[in-house]
Amino acid sequence: MKTEIKVLGTGCPKCKTMLSIVQDVIKENNIDATIEKVEDIMEIMKFDVMTTPALVIDDVITIKGRVPSKKEVLELLNTNKVKPEVTNNESCCSQDKCC
Repeated sequence: MKTEIKVLGTGCPKCKTMLSIVQDVIKENNIDATIEKVEDIMEIMKFDVMTTPALVIDDVITIKGRVPSKKEVLELLNTNKVKPEVTNNESCCSQDKCC
């Protein structure tokens, strides 16, 4: 079954970095997946995500508000059950530094 991956983010440097990392992991490990970059804020809000970047794997939000390592992305893709990330609901922009 093909894995569906969505990278949510409006185009900030962290969002672009996450997309690049996910693309590298897929390519380097020959993973059967589709990657969609979602930049439309209305589409992002449908996922109830307030902090970006966010990573959605098979419609489950797995990471939000930070950039994962390649190892972490690979582990998420290799697990049988994707677990959603629990965060402190703090935006990266809330600390006087923007994505």
